[in-house]
Amino acid sequence: MALQCGIVGLPNVGKSTLFNCLSNAKAQSANFPFCTIEPNVGVITVPDERIVNLVKIDNPKKTIPTTIEIVDIAGLVKGASRGEGLGNKFLANIRETDAIIHVLRCFDDDNITHVDGSVDPVRDKEIIDAELQLKDLETVESRIAKVQKQAATGDKSAKRLFDILSRYKSALEQGKSARTVELDKEDRKLVYDLHLLTDKPVLYVCNVDEKSAVGGNAHVEAVRGAIREENAELLIVAAATEADIAELDTYEERQMFLEEVGLKESGVNRLIRAAYSLLNLETYFTTGPDETRAWTYAKGTKAPQAAGIIHTDFERGFIRAEVIKYDDYVRLGSEKACREAGKIAIEGKEYVVQDGDIMHFLFNV
Repeated sequence: MALQCGIVGLPNVGKSTLFNCLSNAKAQSANFPFCTIEPNVGVITVPDERIVNLVKIDNPKKTIPTTIEIVDIAGLVKGASRGEGLGNKFLANIRETDAIIHVLRCFDDDNITHVDGSVDPVRDKEIIDAELQLKDLETVESRIAKVQKQAATGDKSAKRLFDILSRYKSALEQGKSARTVELDKEDRKLVYDLHLLTDKPVLYVCNVDEKSAVGGNAHVEAVRGAIREENAELLIVAAATEADIAELDTYEERQMFLEEVGLKESGVNRLIRAAYSLLNLETYFTTGPDETRAWTYAKGTKAPQAAGIIHTDFERGFIRAEVIKYDDYVRLGSEKACREAGKIAIEGKEYVVQDGDIMHFLFNV
């Protein structure tokens, strides 16, 4: 499931530094705008202590953790929606992602140029929001022009689509993002192909200096206030500090560094998990002596569709699923012990898979 989060922001806010911490790919990081032209893509392992514990129990020949893709997209500038600063190319790269990680500069440093001359993360956020909203408004108005005549003839489907598009248009004209328009599942299907930029889930990452890595600062609080009505997540990360941590060779050295700055866990790990959650993803496991593997699925997926992630035949010929809860597996120490203790549940086609389930699918084709 190659789902992508795109890292966006104004130039010189720390996007590429953060990306380099996340990925083995080394994006160019320089103190001038547009040092990233082509989007860099990194396949990121999602930190999950559960798979580590399952490997300790089953000692498999092969271990496959779950992953997501992170895309480092070049810095946007004011006027991007009109093509300024290679804007059209950048906006197209954002459109291809499933969620947005919006990096905001929340640190003062005279040695690092700010494209607008001063540090103001709320202003920076509003610049990017406005550019994405303008591009979405253009998309919506173009679609309205196509369906308006059909709607006027009484075509029910066209009228329903026209009503939804009108709601989007109204919100965007008020400077609100498309994600603020509440739609049911059926309505969402009608407009899915629009791929609106401001309809994507967003995580705001406040890039701070080392001394603000734990508690944040005034810039962070300003951002927190600005996004209060957005139903969006906020994460504090010191990208430069994370870069220093990434250079250390051993786990023990990295942990010592984290303790020195007052952190229990690296910001990178927190960011990866937050991105995974932002995409509305969960994990189930298959495990045994040959392989322990984490499988990514969308929250709310039923057992046959979860089986289909492994192979389409599993879904097509689904009979039932044997499910062991992760806590039971770790506590009892093996599938055999779980079976003897009556801790294996037999579930049918309507079972909604739960995060951490250990699954065994029975099928016939």
